[in-house]
Amino acid sequence: MIEFAWPWLALLLPAPLLVYWLSPKTSPNAAALKMPVLLGSLSRHSVAVNNKKAPLWLIAIIWILLVCASMRPQWLGETIALPNESREMIIAVDLSGSMKMEDMRHNGKTVNRLTLLKALLGDFIERRQGDRLGLILFADDAYMQTPMTFDRHTVKQMLDESVIGLVGQKTAIGDAMALAVKRFVSKDDSNRVLLLLTDGQNTSGKITPEQALDLAVAKDVTIYTVGIGAEVMMERSLFGTRKVNPSRDLDEETLKNIAKQTSGSYFRATDGASMANIYTLLDQLEPVAQDEQQMRPLTALFFYPLALALVLIMLQLALVQYQTYGFFNLGSEGKS
Repeated sequence: MIEFAWPWLALLLPAPLLVYWLSPKTSPNAAALKMPVLLGSLSRHSVAVNNKKAPLWLIAIIWILLVCASMRPQWLGETIALPNESREMIIAVDLSGSMKMEDMRHNGKTVNRLTLLKALLGDFIERRQGDRLGLILFADDAYMQTPMTFDRHTVKQMLDESVIGLVGQKTAIGDAMALAVKRFVSKDDSNRVLLLLTDGQNTSGKITPEQALDLAVAKDVTIYTVGIGAEVMMERSLFGTRKVNPSRDLDEETLKNIAKQTSGSYFRATDGASMANIYTLLDQLEPVAQDEQQMRPLTALFFYPLALALVLIMLQLALVQYQTYGFFNLGSEGKS
């Protein structure tokens, strides 16, 4: 559906007629001005050029197109539903050295923890339509890799580009939590959610998890914690193969306490299937807002009549040039 943003500008359509009717007319009895022969010939030539004017119908079309462009025509698109609830979600990802451990199974292959996290967390991010997302990467320190934004694709891209060791080798869980609480915008009508994914315990940082937990509780931030790492792994040595627990450094007690104190939940991701189930549960615990508000996108169309008017003007100027001088007249004079 086409509509005009400034329809009142249609009043300009008869403006040329008003100018023509109200402009003073030259008297036919006006005295003629006598000129020398040379100036008279130049004057006759200029009059001949001026007589090659654009036809009235072409001028009228150009004027109508210019007025239509100034009225700002725009296409009103189909109705799009908007979420009626605002949610702010920050995802904090552990990039410590232990995330490179290859103890996770996904699609029949053994991959390291970060590779599995990128694959499944990326799908989760794509589903969070309408949520304002942010990405924190932490190891020795915590950094806001992506500020709060509705652009899910950018958040996913920055996650995909993250590498182990980018911010150190240790694990600053407390700093990541504190940074997330600080970055949340204080809104009464928004849900502030932190998704914390780690495979270890707090071994670095300026703020302890307990101190950061107090801040989160005070700011009413819900924290979902995810402990990453397999429970059993076969390790080869000079004395044969033995079973080991690759997640022995995972501080589950702290992660459980953080989730409990903030009305969140703790999840354990031991392989690809369990991590995929975690994201499904998160979609249920923090559902995407239902569509209630609606909007219709607008697409500007003013450049179409404007471009057509400019094309007609250029064609008319080219035609006058051709009728007066000829396109190849200059070249032929140079040869003679």
